[in-house]
Amino acid sequence: MLRETPFHPRTAALMEGQAWRRWAGYVVASSYELSHEREYHAVRSAAALFDVSPLYKYLVRGRDAVRLLDRIVTRDMTKCRVGQVLYTPWCDARGKVIDDGTISRLEETTFRMTAADPTIRWLHLNSAGLDVTIDDVSDKTAALSLQGPNARAVLELASGQELTGLKYFRLTAAKIRGAPVTISRTGYTGDLGYEVWVDATRALAVWDALIEVGTSYGITPAGMLALDLARNEAGLLLIEVDYVSAHHALIDSQTSTPFELSLGWTVALDKERFNGHDALKAEHERGPAWRFMGIEVDWDSLERLYADVGLPPKLPTAAWRASVPIYVGGLQVGYATSGCWSPLLKRYIALAHLEGAAGDPGTVVDVEVTVEHRRRRATATVRPLPFFNPDRKRA
Repeated sequence: MLRETPFHPRTAALMEGQAWRRWAGYVVASSYELSHEREYHAVRSAAALFDVSPLYKYLVRGRDAVRLLDRIVTRDMTKCRVGQVLYTPWCDARGKVIDDGTISRLEETTFRMTAADPTIRWLHLNSAGLDVTIDDVSDKTAALSLQGPNARAVLELASGQELTGLKYFRLTAAKIRGAPVTISRTGYTGDLGYEVWVDATRALAVWDALIEVGTSYGITPAGMLALDLARNEAGLLLIEVDYVSAHHALIDSQTSTPFELSLGWTVALDKERFNGHDALKAEHERGPAWRFMGIEVDWDSLERLYADVGLPPKLPTAAWRASVPIYVGGLQVGYATSGCWSPLLKRYIALAHLEGAAGDPGTVVDVEVTVEHRRRRATATVRPLPFFNPDRKRA
């Protein structure tokens, strides 16, 4: 039976079309309104409030907490300071990505790790001989993501705390309606944004406070359809969509390394040994076979394909998730995994795995599209990610 998040008494009352979806055993909103368009635009022009409580959350504590995390993830955890958040993938012994998430250093020997998939068994398997405790606090900790240009103003009013000095990927303690919270300057939209972490028993008071003070700032509860559009524009990976976890892959070709996902910047090869170190070092020396890039479909090319059958272009309003072949000169050189029409950028974009030189920015490729039940090819150009990267995200 699917579970309800701590915010469900508030989110359920807002559902106009009962458009629910599953996430890690919970029900969450696909969209609250009948269309997700206003919710998406709140991300880019006001403030959108997402319930992200289904994330798996683990507290790693003890004298060897840093050693355990440093053994598992590709980032150098010894450089993570108290109050800092690191985004990182973690790999198996072959250097293949298992999952990706964030690690927050709450105290000198206390960390919170978030993950898309259950990770506690992997943590325990790697903790042999270490002085560390691992607690699954997924159900005990509720989480909200407040994203958009007005997010800071709303949070400052709700918490009574000045947040201008809170840097990108840093966190601070605060109180909202008397409830102790942790505010991290993080998110999954590529915009100015924050995530609020609170004990599940105090969750509703925090939701109510944000809605109350945020109304004049255009705060809008938003669902996963809006989030999917935003994360495509931001070029952010989604597990089991843009890559397959090494723990779930049926064959080796389904797996990816951080370098193949264009996450080489997260791999600290100069630190002590970690899971996948030798394989990743060898790959770094020879270069990855694949790269994860953006592609931008040429509108004139797409329009001609529809004009040939007497129709105007027809694109889905929601982001799509599918494997779509990409070609150069008739030879398949990769595949797109998700994409959308960007309402903000006014461009048809996609995230793609590209092989060899086909991954070079500026490369002209053909992407498969289906027009009136027939497979056709539209011209596209390889672009670096992200597509959307506003100054306010880091300012």
